[in-house]
Amino acid sequence: MIKHLFTSESVTQGHPDKICDQISDAILDAIFEKDKDAHVACETTVAPGLVHVMGEITTTCYVDIANIVRKTILDIGYDSPKYNFDGHTCNVLISINSQSSDIAMGVNESVEMKKNSKDAKDGIGAGDQGMMFGFACDETPELMPLPISLAHKLTKRLTCVRKNKILNYLRPDGKAQVTVEYEDGTPKRVDTIILSTQHGEDISNEKLREDIMNYVIKEAIDSNLMDDKTKIYINPTGRFVIGGPAGDTGLTGRKIIVDTYGGYSRHGGGAFSGKDPTKVDRSAAYMARYIAKNIVAAKLAKKCEVQIAYAIGVARPVSVMVDTFGTSEYTNEKISNTVQKVFDLRPAAIIENLQLRRPIYQKVASYGHMGREELGVSWEKLDKVEALKEAING
Repeated sequence: MIKHLFTSESVTQGHPDKICDQISDAILDAIFEKDKDAHVACETTVAPGLVHVMGEITTTCYVDIANIVRKTILDIGYDSPKYNFDGHTCNVLISINSQSSDIAMGVNESVEMKKNSKDAKDGIGAGDQGMMFGFACDETPELMPLPISLAHKLTKRLTCVRKNKILNYLRPDGKAQVTVEYEDGTPKRVDTIILSTQHGEDISNEKLREDIMNYVIKEAIDSNLMDDKTKIYINPTGRFVIGGPAGDTGLTGRKIIVDTYGGYSRHGGGAFSGKDPTKVDRSAAYMARYIAKNIVAAKLAKKCEVQIAYAIGVARPVSVMVDTFGTSEYTNEKISNTVQKVFDLRPAAIIENLQLRRPIYQKVASYGHMGREELGVSWEKLDKVEALKEAING
């Protein structure tokens, strides 16, 4: 019997980097409410008393970016000077330009279309070169790795008890880390839980640790996964009063492992938030997850990773790779060929099939973009299971 440990982390919506992701995606959503054909690449950084929004946006509409910034911060929970960061009073700087004409030239008319293609889906080229990964496995009902699934449950529960004032001394910043023990590749137990939460000055360590154990950890983690050897660390430094942007600057796209699979699968390196779906960093990563999840749901493999790679201005991917890690009766090559028969991987087709020109992005900017079945996002659908089965056996 071979044992190993694997660890993943999640952060709350009040973490400085996640504040930035939510602001960038809130701006994207506001623009998509009015102009579904907009091109958006919006970055945000936060520091004590300051939010700076920058990037390239080409749109026919107007949105009040400063108001969106403030509303997002207030909704997260930074609504008082006592947090040393307040959506009512923070300074908001805006540095927005239009999309580069050189990039637009490749996105708006792909290499294939310039060759007089008559297929409308050849019209949009990839917004950049790069490779994107998607992953699925049968460790959880949502077909996500267990460590990141549990870490997200902890941070979501932490936010729930704060916003519902079950623990009214909690503050918005926080993070969780979960280590799972595997036996022969199968998750068996939780080995370690680390949870750190920002809190008010007047709570003792003993009271906080007791409350977090009872109201967060025991509510979020199945007791059958824990035993008397499970190690639990709650605010291990003993104090976490200074948090959010007052404790650390934040930046869009700095939590890409939290956004995806907790490090369990490879990552192409591109962030998601603030990018419209012509940016394949985002849309192709969602498509790769969609493909991998349907492969596992079709029981063609127990574990599946999909890589898709693009060239800027070219609609069709330069490569498609599937790896099932020896968990399938089919070869990786056969599954890869099947994928390319069932799924159209051109950016325009991805955008259309996954309905990505909608204001759906702020809600996935915290607690992960993948596995979010409760949000009804299109890349979590299992509507290609039968098509995959038929294609691979045909």
